[in-house]
Amino acid sequence: MIRLRIVGLPTVLGFVLALGFAGLVSGTAVAEPCCGPITPAGERLTRFLDGSGVDHLWLAKSRVDWSTGEARPGEAPKATHCSAFVGAMTVRLGMYVLRPPEHSQELLANAQLRWLRDSGAASGWRSLPDPVAAQTAANRGDLVLEAFENPNSAKPGHIAIVRPSQQSLETLQREGPRETQAGETNSFNTSTKSGFRHHPGAWVPEGQGGIRYYAHAVDWAKMP
Repeated sequence: MIRLRIVGLPTVLGFVLALGFAGLVSGTAVAEPCCGPITPAGERLTRFLDGSGVDHLWLAKSRVDWSTGEARPGEAPKATHCSAFVGAMTVRLGMYVLRPPEHSQELLANAQLRWLRDSGAASGWRSLPDPVAAQTAANRGDLVLEAFENPNSAKPGHIAIVRPSQQSLETLQREGPRETQAGETNSFNTSTKSGFRHHPGAWVPEGQGGIRYYAHAVDWAKMP
């Protein structure tokens, strides 16, 4: 004879609550996004960055045409091309940041941050106070640059583009905004912590490092 055991409602509720608690402990609970929704303009920014070709252009340890990222065979190699990539993306969006020929590709990231700080406002750039503001502006579809000037002026800094993301505040505070970059490793989508890892003091948890953030509005209606 088959005997059925009926589980009472309190037992079922207890089981469900236990599962929920286990999820919180294991980190599987879904946290709320930190920085507002990704707007249609933010979605356009994501598609723009994903169409940049940075996975196979502006590659490290080669000389490149700064505006296209294509290698220039036969020329002495250059370590990385973060600043050339940023310069090329601003050209495509119809805005200006310091770039060749006004400045060579050598130590350009350091010079770009100085230019943003001292002259960027006249060209439509605005300073942002922290990583949350940077991620929020990118989610709205603004072009947001995050840049670090090396304290040693003879060594390179780093610069990247913040990309839209629905990450949680906890993740943002730990790893920084999501970004697209050329560098030691080119990436469509990585964390600031990872992208700036070769520059001690650039990113630290809670965003108290040396990275600075600048945003520029994009007229997406004029983009093809």
